[in-house]
Amino acid sequence: MTKTFSPTDSFQSLCVIGLGYIGLPTAAFIASKGIAVTGMDTNQSYVDRINAGEVPFFEPDFEETLTRVVRDGSLKASSEVPHADAYIVAVPTPFNDNHELDPTYIESAAESITPHLMGGELIVLESTSPPGTTKKLAEHLIEMRPDLTLEDGKPNSVYFAHCPERVLPGRIMVEMEANDRVIGGLTPRGTELARDLYATFCTGELLLTDATTAEMAKLTENSFRDVNIAFANELSVICDKLGIDVWELIELANHHPRVNILQPGPGVGGHCIAVDPWFIVSAAPEESKLIQAARNVNDSKPEHVMDKVLAKAARIKNPTIAALGIAFKPDIDDLRESPSLEIVRELATILEDGDIRVVEPHIKELPPKLKDLDSLQLQDLETAIADADIVLVLVDHKPFKQFDRAKLGDKVIIDTRGLWR
Repeated sequence: MTKTFSPTDSFQSLCVIGLGYIGLPTAAFIASKGIAVTGMDTNQSYVDRINAGEVPFFEPDFEETLTRVVRDGSLKASSEVPHADAYIVAVPTPFNDNHELDPTYIESAAESITPHLMGGELIVLESTSPPGTTKKLAEHLIEMRPDLTLEDGKPNSVYFAHCPERVLPGRIMVEMEANDRVIGGLTPRGTELARDLYATFCTGELLLTDATTAEMAKLTENSFRDVNIAFANELSVICDKLGIDVWELIELANHHPRVNILQPGPGVGGHCIAVDPWFIVSAAPEESKLIQAARNVNDSKPEHVMDKVLAKAARIKNPTIAALGIAFKPDIDDLRESPSLEIVRELATILEDGDIRVVEPHIKELPPKLKDLDSLQLQDLETAIADADIVLVLVDHKPFKQFDRAKLGDKVIIDTRGLWR
């Protein structure tokens, strides 16, 4: 359904719960459209930095918008949840050891909202979730507040919807506004209210459905991508065995007019593609064999990379390895579910006589997962490569692409991104 919207005073105030890579840009965009926004986060250092107009993570071209809305008072950050006309929940949705959703963050968000509800509010779950999560969120809230109802049109009604985020880190400033959005309410009025809210800052098409279908849509999008990446990653493993250059192979195959194979890598990371397919598998394990197989292929790729490195390192006494990149994708500082980070950590654990130089241009210090390993240090690109016996390319950051390959000399190169073919 195509969006139709005219200015409305339905939402005078909004609270965004969770000020991470998605929640904070969402809060700032909506604040820039004239709605008073409070961003809530339990990380007090985030709250303080945001109120000072600082972006607590790297995102190109975002700081100007944040600084402006904080300066003019449209956006403020807090560690407390206020009353608002609408709430957007953008909290983490990790999975447990069984690849099922850990609902802790969502339930905590519901419990923080509940005391402030008076009836008429809209609650939107943006966090990527298994089918039925929005309904469970609503039921959990109503259990705590039986004086409220989920029925449309009553003075004590509370409205719920799911609107999954679709932005790509590194392009959030463009995609937050321009991308089409899928919006699904638990009731028709919930869908309408969510549409009106997102129409205040989205120029893309607003596609209306029910909450469960909206939840499944996001999982489907990322599972589609995961399956296609798995094909490329499996090809790379096959080509290693057969002595074929996988990059040349894919380039040749893609000359077919109906073939578009993706590029392989060291695995799959990030807050979406590495996680979302498991939510489909957990919801329908017997019917999702292909999706599960793709996840297993992508989850096993880091081990294949490590085996290649260890085989080369075994021939060198006290090997020095330059590990280029630990983010989960190029030109950002996001380390969530990064296979590159896990590869570096495992190598440092296994290679007791090794010296690993981590090159990650978008961070100033090693993350907690790596700080406890004595064989690791963060270093600049030129120095790390100059000192290295083995150069391991894990992320195709722009500075790595621009590096003078003549300086590589006769070093051992293990390039998981096809950067230096």
